[in-house]
Amino acid sequence: MPKNPLHKPVDKPVTAITLGAGGRGNVYGNFAAKFPNLLDIVGVAEPIPIRNERYAKLHQIADANRVDTWERIFERPKFADAIIITTPDNLHYAPCMKALEMGYDVLLEKPIAPTEKECRDILALAKKTGRIVAVCHVLRYAPYFVKMKELIAQGAIGEVMSVQHMEPIEHTHMAHSYVRGNWHNSKQTTPIILAKSCHDLDIIKWVINKPAKQIVAMGDLKWFKKENAPAGSTARCTDGCTVERTCPYSAIRSYYDKRQRTGVFDLPDDKTKHAEAIMEKLRTTNYGRCVYRMENDQPDHYITNIRFGDNVTASFSMEAFTSYGGRRTRVMGSMGDMVGDMTELVVTDFRTGKSNKLVPIAEDVEGYKNNGHGGGDWLLAHDFVQAVAQQNPKLLTSTIDESIESHIMGFMAEESRKKNKVMDINL
Repeated sequence: MPKNPLHKPVDKPVTAITLGAGGRGNVYGNFAAKFPNLLDIVGVAEPIPIRNERYAKLHQIADANRVDTWERIFERPKFADAIIITTPDNLHYAPCMKALEMGYDVLLEKPIAPTEKECRDILALAKKTGRIVAVCHVLRYAPYFVKMKELIAQGAIGEVMSVQHMEPIEHTHMAHSYVRGNWHNSKQTTPIILAKSCHDLDIIKWVINKPAKQIVAMGDLKWFKKENAPAGSTARCTDGCTVERTCPYSAIRSYYDKRQRTGVFDLPDDKTKHAEAIMEKLRTTNYGRCVYRMENDQPDHYITNIRFGDNVTASFSMEAFTSYGGRRTRVMGSMGDMVGDMTELVVTDFRTGKSNKLVPIAEDVEGYKNNGHGGGDWLLAHDFVQAVAQQNPKLLTSTIDESIESHIMGFMAEESRKKNKVMDINL
């Protein structure tokens, strides 16, 4: 791991209990597996048996510390230093509040909670109890964005005037997560501006380093609707759909042919059984349904304009219909500009006319490559361990009192989109 002058030798690993052993739970779990001298996972709550079993086996968790629901963890006296909350979005608030009440420090996956009130409640209880709540705004820890912020602070492009930032979700990722997947219904989870893009609102605010004042948003669900279903399509891709082979959103092509994003299927260890297991999931779960016939309500294109302090402006665009992923950012300053796509950052000085290309180097999460976080996941985990070990939240850049601002921006953006009006941001 990169050297950090604020880090100190850890006498013994920080102990933690993971609530939710899905994709994000395993990202932080894999950090513990690689650095057992820093983080030791001693308990898990996970209702899906195969996930519970695999997680417990990886971390050698005692049977007594394995439960199916998060509530059961808190039926016992405190038995670890920290709680890692990687449950679904609508199950962040209650376990976080309980963890703080019982004296745990918390690593909380974003979004903090589904409502502004719940976010503010967690912040208030964190302050009252004096516990650490680190929000997983992992882009703040990615070397690419760290360097961008440093250069802006050093005046490399003069005074910042405006920012253009785009998150290209990539069309099959949109279909997977926000049309068929766990976040397809905003009322059951969180609006897509928070579920997917609170990272982006946060990073824009962080690199500009000025308070947000006003926000306006537009966007809607335009394409993934029943009226756009092509002739010959069926309720499921496996039902004899006559256009399945040419459909860019075919579940059979994505999951069966290309084996993309199959982690959600909890496939058996025996790879010879994967093909039939995948087809069974496509026949029985939402992941096999036609993208035009889901009960989805998340916008598939979303634009947001923000006015920050000193009249710095920013535009953010979340786009489902791209062939690529990877965030794109342009920062315009009085003496230069920056253009980057997370693989490189090009800084041009107007005074000299010279450009400097910077390429970030980061160790990304094993088995979780190209996740769009630029190595920030494990760098956050490392800082969280140090913050808990030293009981010093200042070692983190994304504590809840920092991260709540971008959530409020997200809530106001969604209100603006629905009410068709400019919203003031009151922190």
